[in-house]
Amino acid sequence: MDTTALKETIKKELPELLRDDPSLSDYILRLTREVYADKDETQKSVSEILDEMRRDREENARKWDEQNRKWHEYNRQLDKQSKKWDEQDRKWDENQKVIVALSKKIDRSIGALGARWGLRSEKAFRDALAGILEENFGVEVINITEFDDAGEVFGKPDQIELDIIIKNDLLIICELKSSMSKSDIYTFERKARFYEKRHQRKADKLIVISPMIDARAEKIARKMNIVTYGDSIEVEQL
Repeated sequence: MDTTALKETIKKELPELLRDDPSLSDYILRLTREVYADKDETQKSVSEILDEMRRDREENARKWDEQNRKWHEYNRQLDKQSKKWDEQDRKWDENQKVIVALSKKIDRSIGALGARWGLRSEKAFRDALAGILEENFGVEVINITEFDDAGEVFGKPDQIELDIIIKNDLLIICELKSSMSKSDIYTFERKARFYEKRHQRKADKLIVISPMIDARAEKIARKMNIVTYGDSIEVEQL
C-alpha cells in the first residue's frame, strides 16, 4: 500500500478506531501535545492575556486621570491669569477716563496755553506753529482750502482745510492743532486722501503737530503711518 492510500485509510478508519479504543486516543494526544496546548494551558494563557489587558487598561485610565488633573490645573491657572488681565484692563480703562477727562479740561482751558504760546484762538495757534516751522526749518507752510463736493471727508459737501509743505519736491501734508483726539486723526487722514485723490499725487509724509495728543489718537496715528510731534521744535528734519 502506498503512502497516499495509507493516509486515506487512516482518515477513514481513525474516527471509529478512536471511539472503540480509548488508549489509542490517549496515545494520539500524547503525540500531539508538544504541538498543541491542552485545554488547561490554553485557558491559563487566555487568563494571563486578559489580566495583562486589564492592567494595561487600568494604567491607561490612571494616565488619563493624571492628564485630566493637569488640564484642570492648567485651566485654573488660566482663569486666575485672566482675572488679573481683566483687573489690569479695568485699571487701564479708569486711567484712560482720567486722561480723557483731563484732556477735555485742558481743551476747555486752552487759553492757559497762552502763557507759553501767546495764543487766544485755534487759528492763532496754527499760525504760530506754521511760523515756527518756517523760521526754524526754512519751509513754507501753505494753507489749502478746497470744497469737497462729494462729501468724501465729512459725509456731506463741505469745505476742507489743510496745511501742506513742499520741500525738495517732497509733499508733506500736516495738521497743526492745539489738541488732537482719535476722531481728529481719522478726519485728518480722510482730508489727506481727499487731497491726494483730487491732485493725483501721493503725499510723501503725513504729520501732526500738537502739544496735546490723546493716547488713543497716538495709537491710531501709528497704525496709519502718521508721524506725530508734541511741539513744532521737535521736527528735526522734514
